[in-house]
Amino acid sequence: MQADRFFYACFFAHCIWLFYVVYCYKIQNKKGGLPMKTAEDILNEKRTPKMVSVPADTPIAEVVRLMVKNNIGAMLVRENNDIAGIWTERDFLRSALEPGFDPHTARIRDYMKTELKSAPHDTPIISLLEMFLGLYIRHILIQRESNYTGLLSIGDVLRASLLEKDLEIRELNKIASWGYYENWGWDRKFKPDK
Repeated sequence: MQADRFFYACFFAHCIWLFYVVYCYKIQNKKGGLPMKTAEDILNEKRTPKMVSVPADTPIAEVVRLMVKNNIGAMLVRENNDIAGIWTERDFLRSALEPGFDPHTARIRDYMKTELKSAPHDTPIISLLEMFLGLYIRHILIQRESNYTGLLSIGDVLRASLLEKDLEIRELNKIASWGYYENWGWDRKFKPDK
């Protein structure tokens, strides 16, 4: 009986915690809490902030060389100065299994994906994560007005999310420590042994 009560108490506490987390995410920017990062913030913090792209008639071997040089896992493909598609490391692996595939003669236009997913520049982290999970994708183009401003990978967004959570935890630890309250002039009745 005691175990059941303990289980239900833990379950209830967990539900309240989840509700609190979702609630905080929704009101964070409105109430002046810790600011939630947006897609544009993540782009500004990226190690490779520029969009790297190649013309559609580029040989795949050259695209792979550029990806290695720029330490990126996806290449944007241009046609007539517009972004026409994306080609990733995973696409290379799939292409390599096709009979007769030669990366020196194959052109990227024949192997790129043309269905591109994009998000506005002010999209919050939580919405970007929902897009990655819901659409089963690993890259999102970021758009400001009608122009693409950058490309975010799921790794970029997860990194930013973890850094944001780390900051929140440090802020909460400051509040939870006694030093926070001592600065207000409160006196401890029971001082810990040193």
